[in-house]
Amino acid sequence: MLLYISDLHFGHKNAIGFDHRPFADVEEMDQTLIERWNKKVHKNDEVYFLGDLCFRNDKPAEWYLDQLKGRKHLVVGNHDMKLLKNETAMTYFETVNMMVSVRDHDKLNVLCHYPIADWNGGRHGSWHIYGHIHNSTDAVYQFMKTQEHALNAGCMINNYAPATFDELIENNKAFRRENCV
Repeated sequence: MLLYISDLHFGHKNAIGFDHRPFADVEEMDQTLIERWNKKVHKNDEVYFLGDLCFRNDKPAEWYLDQLKGRKHLVVGNHDMKLLKNETAMTYFETVNMMVSVRDHDKLNVLCHYPIADWNGGRHGSWHIYGHIHNSTDAVYQFMKTQEHALNAGCMINNYAPATFDELIENNKAFRRENCV
């Protein structure tokens, strides 16, 4: 099974307030993110992580990665520069890309940490899965929600767990309904 997630921000205290995450502190957030990941992901599932694994974290990235099930693929985010320099942590990823296209059943998905206005095959039915904007409803979100085949993989929109393609569609629809702005 293919799953997608973005912007976990393990160890990042400010993400709790910034995203209005329902956690009392970093320890609760980190523990919950790991538990929800492992409840959803099986050993041989392919998880495309669309950037920003951890930020301002006290524990090393490999501490988190070692606990997460599945075959992990990194699509690099803006807060992953420290991660990219960590040779031990990088061994946990099957692939590392700035942008990548994957086939998920009959869908072509173009994955990038950043939301982009036009992507390969976008006018011919392919999908764009992105992160970076978290659960913001700013101008970028306002534009991206007009793109019929664009989906936000941010963990805060997807119940703090990796999501299947179909779940991304449903979770993004629910987020739009809840944030009619």
